[in-house]
Amino acid sequence: MDPKEIEALLQSELGLDEVHVTGEGSHFQVIAVSEAFANLSRVKQQQMIYRPLNDKISDGTIHALTIKAFTPEKWQREKLLNMPG
Repeated sequence: MDPKEIEALLQSELGLDEVHVTGEGSHFQVIAVSEAFANLSRVKQQQMIYRPLNDKISDGTIHALTIKAFTPEKWQREKLLNMPG
């Protein structure tokens, strides 16, 4: 699966402010930015990202997924440290 496909799926399902996906094969890293993360625990944030990807995880298309979730405010502070190279 191409990282751009994952970005499109997450964007269409969750309406994120920003989403960045890197990786290859079946291992991916996701950076998601949304105000919806503001009052959620880290576990709830990750569950929100996993939900639209469950079918791809179940069928083995995605084997490993690393998730970093930010509010827009926190993303402004963290962007330089976390943007994929």
